[in-house]
Amino acid sequence: MRLSELGKGHGAIVAHVEAAHPDDPVARRLDELGFVAGEPVRVVALGPIGRDPILVQIGFTRFALRRPEAARVVLVEDTPR
Repeated sequence: MRLSELGKGHGAIVAHVEAAHPDDPVARRLDELGFVAGEPVRVVALGPIGRDPILVQIGFTRFALRRPEAARVVLVEDTPR
């Protein structure tokens, strides 16, 4: 599953970020923002038109991502604690 497919209020765990090519600046930036393997992520809100942008939360930080950026973040299901 990809972050762009996650519904509002749902959470999951980041598996990895897909790079389009070596030294991909978008993938590098997502990594710098904290989208790294093992981090829990939750969709807080969806934009009004075409559900874009997507407001996501990692830890105590929130980011607005465009759908193409969010589609690069591959997730695994969050297991209940």
